Amino acid sequence: MARTFPREIKRIVVKIGSSLITTDTMKPQRPRLKALVGQMSQIFQGHKQVVLVSSGAIVLGMGELSEKIRPADLVSLQARAAIGQAILMRTYSDLFRQNKIRSAQVLLTWDDFDDRLRYNNARNTLLALLKLGVVPVINENDTISTEEIKFGDNDRLSALVASLIHADLLVILSDVEGFYDLKSSQKKIFEEVRDISEELQDLARGTGKKQVAQGGMAAKLQAIQIATQARIPCVIAHGETPDVLSRILKGERIGTFFVEQEQRLLSRKHWISFSAKPKGRLIVDDGAKEALLKGGRSLLLPGVVAWEGHFKGNDVVVVADKNHQEIGRGIVNYSLADLQKVEDKKGKQEVIHCDNLVLCKR
Repeated sequence: MARTFPREIKRIVVKIGSSLITTDTMKPQRPRLKALVGQMSQIFQGHKQVVLVSSGAIVLGMGELSEKIRPADLVSLQARAAIGQAILMRTYSDLFRQNKIRSAQVLLTWDDFDDRLRYNNARNTLLALLKLGVVPVINENDTISTEEIKFGDNDRLSALVASLIHADLLVILSDVEGFYDLKSSQKKIFEEVRDISEELQDLARGTGKKQVAQGGMAAKLQAIQIATQARIPCVIAHGETPDVLSRILKGERIGTFFVEQEQRLLSRKHWISFSAKPKGRLIVDDGAKEALLKGGRSLLLPGVVAWEGHFKGNDVVVVADKNHQEIGRGIVNYSLADLQKVEDKKGKQEVIHCDNLVLCKR
């Protein structure tokens, strides 16, 4: 029986991993990319919108310099990204042009999602490109990214992009058939996953291809959590499967299908949970923890016993218990300086309003 999606797929985000993009010599894998771009072009010409999130810049930069070992220092990685991004975009531009489709380069960092103004500007730019009939080709801006503003992997970036533009489907193409059931002796994959449980997360393993890919199944599961909480279904599939994208859209049971969550996390709370990068941490006492976990409660000043980091009013912070276990995240009303000045905690001032607080089981 064919898969059914919760609604018509009009806008799709496709993420392609480094292992599919480059050869063993770290050069563009043109035959494979030509096939994938051809499939995306057919989808686009079928009056659907396509956004491509692509890894590969650093690896292609290494290939251009005939290197085999990934540099460890940030500056060297940024330099390889600058070299490789030009090769990557030229490859995509040529392949899309062969299909009579225009493409555009969009480079993003976590700062573009962390700041609400830049977040909305990024959305408006992507939607404008789609309205023009152009395929956005998105990558992390590794040339300027520092540890503080890096996504960590493009799986997360693809999920954030999908939620940003309210996509109808996220497809993550990799060099695996799907999410494997490691408890099975027959190397089976899960055909459908409705809940990313702790047991499922325990099955995830990091990638062994450290010279090429930086993600792994654990990273993919984290990305899928972001997307499904935004009511976006996801598929993990092998990028070399013939006609993989068109067959997925037809409902063929290829790869692993992750069902969207029934209740969408509201846009603002989704941003707090996944897009904004916490600037600090508030430690609360047991009474405040108990009150917060009941739901619908604001965090009041008397319940805050300590704080860490460097934050100002309206920044997102982590709320944790006395054992430093995360309880939730929220938009703080106080700056660090304001908290340090407070001597009398008898008042009921709200440190985080309940509307701006998202609990961990999000």
